[in-house]
Amino acid sequence: MAGPLDGVRILDLTSNFMGPYASLLLADLGADVAKVESPEGDTTRGVGPRRNPGMAAIFLHLNRNKRSLVLDLKHPDGRDALVRMMRSADVLLHSLRPAAMRRLGLSYADAREINPRLVYCGCFGFGQNGPYAAKPAYDDLIQAAVGMPVVQSRGQGEPAYVATAIADRVVGMATSSAVTAALYYRERTGHGQEVQVPMFETFAHFAMGDHLYGHTFVPPIGDWGYARMLNADRRPYRTLDGYLGVNIYTTRHWQRFFTAVGRADLAEDPRFADIHGRTENIGELYAFLAEVFATRSTDEWLKVLTEADIPVIRMNTPETLLSDPHMSDIGFFAEQDHPSEGRLRTIGIPQQWSESAPELRYPAPRLGEHSAELLGEFGFGEDEIGALAASGAAGIGVRDDA
Repeated sequence: MAGPLDGVRILDLTSNFMGPYASLLLADLGADVAKVESPEGDTTRGVGPRRNPGMAAIFLHLNRNKRSLVLDLKHPDGRDALVRMMRSADVLLHSLRPAAMRRLGLSYADAREINPRLVYCGCFGFGQNGPYAAKPAYDDLIQAAVGMPVVQSRGQGEPAYVATAIADRVVGMATSSAVTAALYYRERTGHGQEVQVPMFETFAHFAMGDHLYGHTFVPPIGDWGYARMLNADRRPYRTLDGYLGVNIYTTRHWQRFFTAVGRADLAEDPRFADIHGRTENIGELYAFLAEVFATRSTDEWLKVLTEADIPVIRMNTPETLLSDPHMSDIGFFAEQDHPSEGRLRTIGIPQQWSESAPELRYPAPRLGEHSAELLGEFGFGEDEIGALAASGAAGIGVRDDA
């Protein structure tokens, strides 16, 4: 068994970042993911460095362990081919607004008639029972809507986005979790269902668990925002020759740290003696830490803090992460020969499984690389596949100009 979801058939209609990240997680766990692409291909095929058209870096990392099928769902025959595949699929995953799915005749009401056991999951911008239902959404828009740029900039200047597609990936994770939960429910009851995963609400749930803070109470008993996380001095600490990540968190951590730096008296200071006092006076505490850490080298501090059992780690850059001793030892960043793209660096599957361990089965596919193969597996004969190709409803073979 190549992963715990081995045998689960997923028709993945998503594109860009969020949906493909969800289906990546499912594919890495062993699901058989048919990436259903338009004739133009997924937009991310053009995002980032590339050796060949349609096979850019972002696409390669988001779409391993999947197979590519090109169907033009605006063509009646392409739409009908998908419907036929839905009859024996376990999951249909899409990132289109529900109104667009209805126009294609692929709403959940349609899907339930085709296959009542189907898990039908949509991940899109906004919940459909509110005034934003029809709005388009992308990562930057959702970060802005939830207030993340304000959170990022508090005490540090102009609002700024988090420097990764955090909303897309967080909501993608939530989507993969929702799909697996719906599959479990189906195993218990025999019933498929529709699951909607809206970006706005899901990312607000993620962010506001930290930052609702004083507004948790009605009326508020404090400001919004987790004070420690928003402090301008919460950052890697500069040493004499580099930077460290340090998280002195518990009272015991602080007592050992104050002793290690010759300031045991501060452990009895009411401002720093317990977590409430430290939270209220976090600015003073961080300023003290910045001053102290600047007095010794990174290696000296690693030795001192490790001996005191205080959480510490050397700060990596994206380049040095590749040679980090832990990552190197576990083989997290491996290399793989891609049939068309040559030697590539891959990102490992992070979980460890005592049984049903997942594995890297397929490299990211070229556009339409598996169209004939997948259609055949879903019961289409050679003549039918040829007819779909001739009509333009399906793209058979590999396109290198996407």
